[in-house]
Amino acid sequence: MFELMVETGFAAAHQLRGYKGKCEALHGHNWKVQVFIQVEKLNDIDLGMDFHQIKDYTKEILSIVDHGFLNEIFPFTQINPSSENIAKWIYDSLIKKIDEENVSVAAITVWESDTASATYYED
Repeated sequence: MFELMVETGFAAAHQLRGYKGKCEALHGHNWKVQVFIQVEKLNDIDLGMDFHQIKDYTKEILSIVDHGFLNEIFPFTQINPSSENIAKWIYDSLIKKIDEENVSVAAITVWESDTASATYYED
């Protein structure tokens, strides 16, 4: 089994509904996103998946939220735009894009700062 990782990011503002503290107020982050892909076997040119393809899929997803106010973008109109929920949303969105045999999304890590992140993966 191989694991590939690409890193990208986006800038966006959010407010955490129901949170008692600073993060309840409107604020923004330069979010860092790490995408982990698992590959069972290499293709005929010995690649698991083209890094550029992973980046393109991820950038397409993140373009929906980049420079936006997350609370006004579905599904964050319904759920809190927490790092945890953002990681799951990216994971679910990426699964729909990757349609390659022997390739799966292993995990998504979303960093809202240099020292705080949330990771989503399924068992």
